Amino acid sequence: MADKRSSAGNMLEDPVYLEIVQQLRPHAQATANISPDTIILTDLGMDSLAIMDFVFDLEDALDLTIPEHRISEVKSISDLVDAVYKLQEGA
Repeated sequence: MADKRSSAGNMLEDPVYLEIVQQLRPHAQATANISPDTIILTDLGMDSLAIMDFVFDLEDALDLTIPEHRISEVKSISDLVDAVYKLQEGA
């Protein structure tokens, strides 16, 4: 199976990354800077309820389930992109 992930230089054009950003915007602080290196727990001004709401919205948008153990492994947005691709591949 071909790898759908974009190279690191093209992360800003990656469809999964773009969907994550779109789903994050309503939950993050208005002044939060969202980039592939953004640390979800500390850089976005989101409490645990906002993070869970974001995860539910993302799961709905991507039509997948993100197990709790995967969520706990994710630190940055680029980590989340990688986790989504692994879930889509069935890994």
